[in-house]
Amino acid sequence: MIFTEYLTARKNRKTPERFAILDMIYSIEGHFDIDSLYVLMEEKANFRVSRATLYNTIILLMDAHLVIKHQFGSSSQYEKCYDQVTHHHMICTQCGKVREFQDDQLQADIEGTKLTKFTQTHYSLYIYGLCSKCARENKKILINKKHKNEK
Repeated sequence: MIFTEYLTARKNRKTPERFAILDMIYSIEGHFDIDSLYVLMEEKANFRVSRATLYNTIILLMDAHLVIKHQFGSSSQYEKCYDQVTHHHMICTQCGKVREFQDDQLQADIEGTKLTKFTQTHYSLYIYGLCSKCARENKKILINKKHKNEK
């Protein structure tokens, strides 16, 4: 309904491809990139669309506030955003893994922040660091280097 109204208001065509892409995106849990969406459209939806159609439709969906784009390092990731619970992202700077988390107190603090001459509509929070797996691997490497240097 929202997408139909958006397309109508802007005099854009209401193509089956655009609605198939929207349906596929809203069936995905979590983040996706264009390549994974392309594969899903072909395999699960049995619907062949070009990458250009995917990119153009993603832009329309972002403009309609139905999809949000995240830049995790050098990777562009997308996720549905209409009627979704606010969440935050932890990004491992070593392996690139992205983990979502919710924190009610943090959300309340951010949403309650008084901003001068600015009305907040939404926000994204990215926390960068090392995931526990990478931290363990780094610790093992340091221990091994230390033992080699002691010999």
